[in-house]
Amino acid sequence: MSGWLSQLGLDWAAFKVFFAHASGVSHDAMHVVAGVLAQLILAAVLRRSVASPWPWLVVLLAELVNEWNDLHVERWPEVAMQYGEIAKDIGLTMLLPTVLLIAARWSPGLVARR
Repeated sequence: MSGWLSQLGLDWAAFKVFFAHASGVSHDAMHVVAGVLAQLILAAVLRRSVASPWPWLVVLLAELVNEWNDLHVERWPEVAMQYGEIAKDIGLTMLLPTVLLIAARWSPGLVARR
């Protein structure tokens, strides 16, 4: 099973590199865009508002799985640099979904007409 998981990890890593180069979008910007798009798509698929914590939680779970995969597939010269990059990626991915969740829950007039 570990061979299958590592193969999947390598394929996912290769896809991310391909997409970054093909799209011209920086790695950091990709995290920001992916987090918001995933939250909006999940809200629609789950038939929930962005005020619901469920789309946000699924985005967080997916990002944590993605970073766990990166941790086990990529090898950086310094482990501290790798952990720093992981923390940055999680922060960038979750920043705008968190803002949308908070705005939709505590100030719904900002995201919907009354």
